[in-house]
Amino acid sequence: MHEQQKPNYRQIYTDIINIKFPDKKDRYKDWLGKKELTFIDILQLENKIFGLHNENSVKASQKHRSYTESDILEILDYQKKNKLNNSQLANYFKLSRNSVGKWKKMFK
Repeated sequence: MHEQQKPNYRQIYTDIINIKFPDKKDRYKDWLGKKELTFIDILQLENKIFGLHNENSVKASQKHRSYTESDILEILDYQKKNKLNNSQLANYFKLSRNSVGKWKKMFK
């Protein structure tokens, strides 16, 4: 079987910043200089560039999210480092509590 290719988020966000926000280019140089962006980097970068989303846009984008095993492990490590319960983690990443519980059973 073929392994799914991940989108090149660094290139996507570089293009967005160059086209829509050229004045913010220096502000995001450190993030965009990384070889590969982590899941948490992508979320933080998106929030900084576009600001806080309204409730409708968050719900719409949730439908199109998918998580790789490394993303899930990174989220669960974030929970452990910050001593969050499943509800707090779900609220922070805008996930379902059921998804968090399922991932914990699968990967821990």
